[in-house]
Amino acid sequence: MSATASEEKLPRSGRDSPAGHAGDVERQKRGAEVETHAIRVPADTRDIFEADDGSPVDPVYQAKARILNDAFQEIGMGRYQWYLFIVAGFGWFSDNLWPIVTGLILDPVVNEFHFQGPYLKLGQNIGLLIGAAFWGVASDVWGRKWCFNITLLITGVFAIAAGGSQNYIALCALATVWSIGVGGNLPVDSAVFLEFIPASHQYLLTILSIWWAFGQLVGSLVAWPLIADFSCASSADCPRASNQGWRYFLYTMGGLMTLFFALRFFVFDMYESPKFLMGRGRDADAVAVVRRVARYNGRASSLTLEMLQDAEARWGRQGGLGEGCDEAVFETSARAAAMRKLRTLGGSHVKGLLATKKLAYSTSLLIIVWALIGLAFPLYNGFVTYFLATRGAHFGDGSVYITYRNQVILSVIGVPGALLAGYMVEVPYLGRKGTLAISTIITGVFLFASTTSRTSNALLGWNCGFTFTSNVMYGVLYAVSPELFPTKDRGTGNAIVGSANRVFGIMVCALRCVHRLPLRPYVLTPVRLLQAPIIALYADLSTPVPIYVSGALFLVSGFIALLLPFEPRGKASI
Repeated sequence: MSATASEEKLPRSGRDSPAGHAGDVERQKRGAEVETHAIRVPADTRDIFEADDGSPVDPVYQAKARILNDAFQEIGMGRYQWYLFIVAGFGWFSDNLWPIVTGLILDPVVNEFHFQGPYLKLGQNIGLLIGAAFWGVASDVWGRKWCFNITLLITGVFAIAAGGSQNYIALCALATVWSIGVGGNLPVDSAVFLEFIPASHQYLLTILSIWWAFGQLVGSLVAWPLIADFSCASSADCPRASNQGWRYFLYTMGGLMTLFFALRFFVFDMYESPKFLMGRGRDADAVAVVRRVARYNGRASSLTLEMLQDAEARWGRQGGLGEGCDEAVFETSARAAAMRKLRTLGGSHVKGLLATKKLAYSTSLLIIVWALIGLAFPLYNGFVTYFLATRGAHFGDGSVYITYRNQVILSVIGVPGALLAGYMVEVPYLGRKGTLAISTIITGVFLFASTTSRTSNALLGWNCGFTFTSNVMYGVLYAVSPELFPTKDRGTGNAIVGSANRVFGIMVCALRCVHRLPLRPYVLTPVRLLQAPIIALYADLSTPVPIYVSGALFLVSGFIALLLPFEPRGKASI
């Protein structure tokens, strides 16, 4: 975000707040009071919806949110936010780790329990869908803090329990439950991080995807010795005593999640989001949280309760909720807060995402992009193995060593991808939309190119490019989505786009169960482990059409990204 440090600017809450549009008379009348309560910040904190004629955000809420944005900009990026970068990163770590875990333990558990492996993936994807839908909405209703902590605890406890499974039914059931925790990580964690950082550092939300790559890398490195050395060679003779590797792996990863929960809950002092508190009418609590963050960072905050009350009083008198709204005052009474919670359960947060034509258009495009990408990945991974085999490809050694070597290589490739994404989103004339579009289109190009592979190393090379650009793509996608949703509806928005992506996982797993087709471990990719292969009921496995459709979906998604009506670069999220 470009800073204008040459002069300290009055905040939007005073100089350019929505109240400023009511006329010069009102400004002059309250001029002295505005100056008294102004927060001076060394950066421009324009918000995403500021230039929108029909702002989708309640003007009282918007004015207060701008004051809070200025307060965090005044505090700056300090110790609290950097610690939050770490503990929020645990959510990205978990989000990529656990789909990989089920892929890595698939062969050993099938050898031991003699069942159709895709049912494990089906259970996982059902859990991911439930988690994405539930926790995102829950964070808008009951707050961010508890959802932020509970998701990792659920994952850790039930993953450890899954390590003691006596049969495949218990394993699949427990995988579903731990995945409910996993599915809630990104919808909640992205909202939490975004609502505590100054506008000048929102690009860090993109860089958080580096934890996504770390999750994949750690999972691969830990599984390598455990599963390779403590697993049955085949299903012919596979008693539990000879097949402990996958159990050790679940104990280890579940224990790691429990440790992450302990660090979040007992070591890091997580505060409730000030914008969430303000949206619930708890202005005094919101101010208290901002002051605690300032003290934690060794800074002072000039934010006062009177600033928020002044914004509410001015906008209440001016009736600034826009045409078609029945209420002019953002009520803060207990009764009003209770009524808002009831309306939330009735779908008011969904309506908030469609409040204006422009916001509805933006939300719809995000849902489409997430859904198309959610379909494109499993389409490619489900058909590429068989497609290449029918074209004379020879993959050679499918040993455990080659499988894990390739997996680690692809995991490492994702780290620079996340860093590049963080840089590109701040480049002028490129921003979030341009970076998302370019990375998605290039991902599709690499996908098309991979169909020319005739050896394992050739496919690995194309997959390296595919993995690099897809990490850039996902880094931006995970960041731009919460940035484009208003805070009061952000969790619900994250839940909707995440669910649009996850629902295709359920479809592909269900279809995969119909066709008892083998996996090919030597062409394993990170994405392959995220989704089970999609083998349509009447699909012709030798046809190249699904591969080309998958590539086309990436290309279309890239062009759709350019149509997003809002560009968050250089602007604060509301």
